Amino acid sequence: MPASGLPFDDIRALFAQLPPASDTCAADARERGRELTKPLGSLGRLEEIVEWLAAWQGRSRPAIDRPLVAVFAANHGVAAQGVSAYPQAVTRAMMENFAAGGAAINQICATFGLGLKVFELALDIPTGDITEGPAFDEAACAATIAFGMEAVAGGTDLLCLGEMGIGNTTVAAAIYHGLYGGKAADWTGRGTGVDDAGLKRKTAAVEKAVTLHRAHLGDPLELLRRLGGREIAAMLGAILAARMERVPVILDGYVVTAAAAILHAIDPASIDHCLAAHVSAEGAHAEVLRRLGKKPLLDLGLRLGEGSGAALAAGIVKAALACHADMATFAQAQVPGKAN
Repeated sequence: MPASGLPFDDIRALFAQLPPASDTCAADARERGRELTKPLGSLGRLEEIVEWLAAWQGRSRPAIDRPLVAVFAANHGVAAQGVSAYPQAVTRAMMENFAAGGAAINQICATFGLGLKVFELALDIPTGDITEGPAFDEAACAATIAFGMEAVAGGTDLLCLGEMGIGNTTVAAAIYHGLYGGKAADWTGRGTGVDDAGLKRKTAAVEKAVTLHRAHLGDPLELLRRLGGREIAAMLGAILAARMERVPVILDGYVVTAAAAILHAIDPASIDHCLAAHVSAEGAHAEVLRRLGKKPLLDLGLRLGEGSGAALAAGIVKAALACHADMATFAQAQVPGKAN
């Protein structure tokens, strides 16, 4: 994978190189499922998940040996518009909490045996205020995408994406508004829990930002650099690199899905290797998932971020694979199978 500084044209060129799913491996996994000691289809979506893993890992017997939760953290200039209930200092404080093992994501990863890496993206230099100008220039945006691509290195076989950043639900709302139109209020929610006045400021910031940049939003990568943030650019890179390396991806909530939405706008098939972990309590998330054609695995009212929903979904994915890999077949258990 490239190490730094890809111009947008080179990023676009990667889309022609994305490997397809292995229908053969998915069929092999499906055939093994028919031999296991259970009624056909009785494990519901768990069976679909195994076929998804097989198809995108390119293995008839998929495996999860090095699952990783990658959390990308960044700060945003738009926070100056009073769009969050918390100050930007919280982002760095949470970095320390992650390192100390005190966050929710630490506990979920420990419970399900998931690796955790947190990537800090220039927290002391927030991206530009998107209500006044672009978030960053093309070179910086492309370099951040390339940085995210490197997160997949090291033999990861299941990637769960998460984020942390005060102001990033505002940025995500602006991305959705820029991609899908409608009114700013359609895509803007309470995020970290802003009050009514804060929600008005947040909605106004989203509307102002999209209006300011509207003439440039026909190109999804240009939309990213104008309305996005470092964590969203890095997650976009991680999703791309995972596809190139045949690593299935589990998307977390509202903000993570913004990275997938930009990729989908370039090429809808580019996120076929991604599973939606959950539908967020942030109201517009359900509509975004509908537009992306993703059926969420969980609906728990989560709005934390940190990759928490993706990590919970990874526990289900691991359970699905354990059933597929370790259940006895009808022949092994000497249980009469269903007659054909």
